[in-house]
Amino acid sequence: MSHPTPQPRRLILASASPRRQELLARLGLPFEVRTAAVDETPQAGEAPEALVRRLSRDKARAVAGQVAPGPIVIAADTAVVLRNGGEVLGKPTDPAEATAMLRRLRGRTHTVLTAIALIDTARALLLTGLARTAVTMRDYSDEEIAAYIATGDPFDKAGAYAIQHPGFHPVASLKGSYTNVVGLPLPHLVRALKRLGLEPTQSWESVETSPVAIGLRRG
Repeated sequence: MSHPTPQPRRLILASASPRRQELLARLGLPFEVRTAAVDETPQAGEAPEALVRRLSRDKARAVAGQVAPGPIVIAADTAVVLRNGGEVLGKPTDPAEATAMLRRLRGRTHTVLTAIALIDTARALLLTGLARTAVTMRDYSDEEIAAYIATGDPFDKAGAYAIQHPGFHPVASLKGSYTNVVGLPLPHLVRALKRLGLEPTQSWESVETSPVAIGLRRG
C-alpha cells in the first residue's frame, strides 16, 4: 500500500521587510507574507532586549490569529542600541533625524538586537530567540551622509542605515551575526526551525560571509 507524501509545513513571514524576505528565501523553504498592525511604542522603563522580544511575539501572535491552525509563523523585531545608556534608535522620520542618527553612530560601536518569535499554530507552541551583534561604524563624512540620505534608503531602517548598502558601506567591523544586522539572524532562525522539524533545503551559510560581510573586519 502506498502512503501519501507528507505535505511540507506552511511558513508565514510576519513582515513586509524586503530584507527579511530575501534572507528567509535563502533557506529554500517556500513561504508567504502576512502582516498585522502592531503598536511598536516602547513601554515606560522597557529595556531594549525586552522591547524587541515583546514586539516579535506580538507580531507573531497577531498574524497567527489570522489563520487556521497549521502553519508556522515567523516574526522578528530589530533595534539599534547605543552602548552608553542603552538608548534605542528607531527609524528616522525625516532627513534631519536621519542625519542626527548617523552622526551619533559615526566612528562608534553600537549593538544591534534582533528577537525572533516562531509560533507553530498546529501545536500552539511558541519559540523565541535573541541575537546580539556589536557593530562599529567607520568615520564617514557629512558629505557621505548627505549623499546616502538623498537615496531615500535610511527611512525604513532602525538607526538610519543598511549594512549592505552598496554605496554607503557604513560599517567598519562587527562581532556576531551579519544577518542579524540585516534584520533576520539566520543561525538563530535555522536552530528554531530545526526544533520544529524543518531543515533548510539549500545552503544559506555563505550569506554570513557575503561580499559585503567579507569586506568587514570580523571580531
